[in-house]
Formats: sequence, C-alpha cells, structure tokens
Amino acid sequence: QVQLVESGGGLVQPGGSLRLSCAASGSIFVVNTMYWYRQAPGKQRELVATVTSGGWTTYADAVKGRFTISRDNAKNTVFLQMNSLKPEDTAVYYCNADIQPLSTIWVTNYWGQGTQVTVSS
Repeated sequence: QVQLVESGGGLVQPGGSLRLSCAASGSIFVVNTMYWYRQAPGKQRELVATVTSGGWTTYADAVKGRFTISRDNAKNTVFLQMNSLKPEDTAVYYCNADIQPLSTIWVTNYWGQGTQVTVSS
C-alpha cells in the first residue's frame, strides 16, 4: 500500500510564507515525477508545480518567482516553499506522484488527502 501524506498548511497573512511537505510511504520501488496541485472553492483543480526525479522543475505562471518545488529522493518527500503569498493562493493543496510500487512493474498515480492554505488578513 502506498500513501502520500501532506503537512504544513495553515493560515497566513498576505505577503507571508508557508512550506508544504508531502511524504510518500509504503511498499515503493521508485518515485518518479512529483506534483503539487491546488483547488480553490468553486474552481477546477490546477497544476501548480512539477519536479522530476532528476530535479527538473516547472511552474504555473501564477506562481513563478514566488513558489519553489524541491524534493528529497532519499526520503521520498516533495516540498513546496510558498513566498509572497496572495489571497488568490487560498486553496486546498494536493500532493500527487507517479510511483512504481514493489508489487508491480506498472507506474501508478497517487494523490494525497490535501492540506488547506488560507491567505487572509
């Protein structure tokens, strides 16, 4: 069984910072690309940032220059450092990853349970 568990959400004032973490655990052979998505109330879920196992990163235009995605491959963990936060960044943030479990040769996509980020004064 493979799980993704996020942490680090909360309430922050505009201009503040938060760091999200997401750890993959269970019977894992390899973790490939890892992602952060977010979903604001009444909106579709959107891709925020991506990091490959080799460290290549991509970002949504709305967060470029403010958010940084990184990972610790030894701990199967991905991070999202969010700076200069704006009220429009308020959303539930979800971790997502392409993982090959030990039990199969196939790569499967997994989701975390989500963590709330609220940017408000």
